[in-house]
Amino acid sequence: MPSDAARPSRIPVTILTGFLGSGKTTVLNHLVRQPELAGALVIVNEFGAVGLDHLLVAHSTEDTVIQMSSGCLCCTVRSDLVTTLRQIGWRFAREGRRQFDRVLIETTGLADPVPIIHTLVTDTFIAGHYRLDGIVTTVDMVAGAHTLDAHPESVKQAAVADCLLLTKADQAAPQAVQQMTRRLRRINPSAPCLPVRDGVVEPRRLLGLGLFGPAGKIGDVARWLDEEAYARSDPALMDMAGDDGNSRDHGHGHSHDRVRDEHDEHSHRHDANRHDDHIRAFCFTLDTPLDPDAVQSWLQTVKAAMGPDMLRIKGILNIRGQDGSTVIQGVQHVFHPPVRLDAWPGDDRQSRLVFITRDIERQAIEATLAGLAPAGHIRWHR
Repeated sequence: MPSDAARPSRIPVTILTGFLGSGKTTVLNHLVRQPELAGALVIVNEFGAVGLDHLLVAHSTEDTVIQMSSGCLCCTVRSDLVTTLRQIGWRFAREGRRQFDRVLIETTGLADPVPIIHTLVTDTFIAGHYRLDGIVTTVDMVAGAHTLDAHPESVKQAAVADCLLLTKADQAAPQAVQQMTRRLRRINPSAPCLPVRDGVVEPRRLLGLGLFGPAGKIGDVARWLDEEAYARSDPALMDMAGDDGNSRDHGHGHSHDRVRDEHDEHSHRHDANRHDDHIRAFCFTLDTPLDPDAVQSWLQTVKAAMGPDMLRIKGILNIRGQDGSTVIQGVQHVFHPPVRLDAWPGDDRQSRLVFITRDIERQAIEATLAGLAPAGHIRWHR
């Protein structure tokens, strides 16, 4: 398996997304004024020929904001993004030295962020110079329930996020905020939900959200994977949880199979208008070392058969014949190059895989995992 860890330090890219009116620009206005983002270059996407939102963006310097107004960044002008990312290194340079140390991309509210991720991973030049640092999604807590019901793209924006910013929570009823928070945690169990007022959020909460930490070093893999969050998102366990969503039952997740079986994903009332009723979140443990060829074959199968509906996948794998572990991650059919780690993040040497899917049931995933390990060595935790 090729490794992504040996590449030279690359420029971190944060994608800021969220539906129309959810407060992305307000958050961006705050962020670019903070010392931690003093060296950031911001690419602002506008939908339509004439953009207006850029007039509201605070400029840390005159040249730190690029407005791309030729169309939707995530659909029709991905080549425009490639051109921009290729050129900004020399366009924003002085005496041959680049004048920024990270990039923020604010998408239009109608955007699907996956093509941007695809660009960062698959374009040879871009992948060699940039790395995805995280996907941050703003969610309007006043209009969010209606937005999730009416607009499937907003559900996808929440499902692929590394962090969810809960905006306008101070304007919504406390009960509505709690209900929306629980709903978001079912859509995306491992993404932190951070209340934001007037766009104010600590930059440190939004940086280093991906597998790689500062200077491109491998970060906290256990935090990044956070498989326990998939148990906390279980509706049965959520009923025992506090407002922070953390279960008061602190036993390890191996007992979650029994609880979840009593509250199957079909047991709650489905509403045809709720697009997130199609979203599932699962966590599996495989307790036998995996054949490397079988892993490659499994990855190809997942991409080919389930790619569009495999919204998010993360995993740490015990590959037979390797001393350390291998980390994989993907969004739909786009998989980052696997990363080999010299050591495990803890004493547990079991392979763990977490999934967020759309219209893919647990049994379908288990059927693919049968090619990796015998049935008795696969355990479902969500």
